[in-house]
Amino acid sequence: MCCNRAVEDVRGISRLSLAWRVVVAMVGIGLLLNGSLRMSDDVWPFGPLSQYAFSPPRDATIVITRVEGLRADDRRIDLPLRVETAGISRAEIEARIPEITSDPSLLRAVVDGWTARHRVDPPIRQVWLVQDETRLIDGRRGPTQLVELASWEVPR
Repeated sequence: MCCNRAVEDVRGISRLSLAWRVVVAMVGIGLLLNGSLRMSDDVWPFGPLSQYAFSPPRDATIVITRVEGLRADDRRIDLPLRVETAGISRAEIEARIPEITSDPSLLRAVVDGWTARHRVDPPIRQVWLVQDETRLIDGRRGPTQLVELASWEVPR
């Protein structure tokens, strides 16, 4: 009645089969080693994703970048920065913060992506690029401050 019955017919692995498995393993190890030694997120998934590799200092400031929108029904909502919801990811926005602050009309990409995916919702009239800055005090969550980086009114 035991589930772990002995296997009667075991065949060995051929040299060719063993060789390609070893080569694939060595390539994988080489890619991981390359990314780890370079300490670069650019080679992810074959290297470190540094945001998970450390914890912030006990008195750090945690910054979260977001986009908020004002709908035609005068409701201010968060526009989650994901390709599925806004057509653009948070990383794409964060990489272009200096450009967006000097030319807020670049937020049109978020509005267009959001509108294309939420056709039944009231249209967006205005958007803000904001950051939530949360201070850690001795490793615990402290006050949060909303910082407005840019604002753009959608042309009608």
